[in-house]
Amino acid sequence: MTQPHQPATVGEWYAQADRLRVGSDSTVVRDNGDGPVVLCLHGFPTSSWDFEPIWDDLTGRRRAIAFDLLGLGRATKPDRPIPVAAQADLAEAVLESRGVTRANLLCHDLGDSVGQELLARQAAGASPIEWTSALFLNGGIFPETHRPRPIQRLLISPLGRWVARLSSERTFRRSMQRIFGPDTPPTDAFLKGSWELLIADGGRTALPHLIRYMEERTTQRERWVRPLLDNLVPTRVINGNVDPVSGRHAAQRYAELVPDADVVHLPTIGHYPHVEDPAAVFAAADAFWSTRE
Repeated sequence: MTQPHQPATVGEWYAQADRLRVGSDSTVVRDNGDGPVVLCLHGFPTSSWDFEPIWDDLTGRRRAIAFDLLGLGRATKPDRPIPVAAQADLAEAVLESRGVTRANLLCHDLGDSVGQELLARQAAGASPIEWTSALFLNGGIFPETHRPRPIQRLLISPLGRWVARLSSERTFRRSMQRIFGPDTPPTDAFLKGSWELLIADGGRTALPHLIRYMEERTTQRERWVRPLLDNLVPTRVINGNVDPVSGRHAAQRYAELVPDADVVHLPTIGHYPHVEDPAAVFAAADAFWSTRE
């Protein structure tokens, strides 16, 4: 009989990670499995630990690599601008440090924007990595569909630094609970672990810098959207439909604009599909990859 998955704690997740220094910054990298490479890019305001629920499945037939984006998890949390381009530079450096020159993308939230930047570089002939496919989970692929939460609006306002300093675990929990599906709420362990990772090592200081990715989605829209419209690489969107931030409305916009759009709808799932229903997400991802390997 198959034993149910026992989630790895934050400590267990990072115990199997390696620290990588890139210039004055550093991050932590998980690299497990063999086969075609899948680079996992997590969202805001959480960490690579988000991929823990699907990690065993991902690494069963493939090599999965995940790392913490700057300002989040256990990566460097600088008090300076953290543009999406810097996150993309870090993603390339992670793969180059592992000797990887060819990979698939699995992106969520802020990771969607990082993935779009990486694809835009490939479209321009300026990528050291050959991206072979892209999977996007809930995120603001088209900025006009993104519906930021009140806390995000406050962080990006002139009051951002004060809001970050005054943020509490209670407000974090409330905000996160509101973006999960009603039938798939976050566990206490997920909320507690994610909060502790967020504020560790001066994390509050980085938040107003990180949130600027919402502005970049608008200023970079044409460059980031064009590879999708041109079908640069095979792409699938897996969307938690009840997400108030980037739910069904965002998936519908994608289907309207992208030729032959490939969209998998998860009708009762919220903003974190890979945490809320990891089996459904992996099944949709595995089917997508299997036809191309």
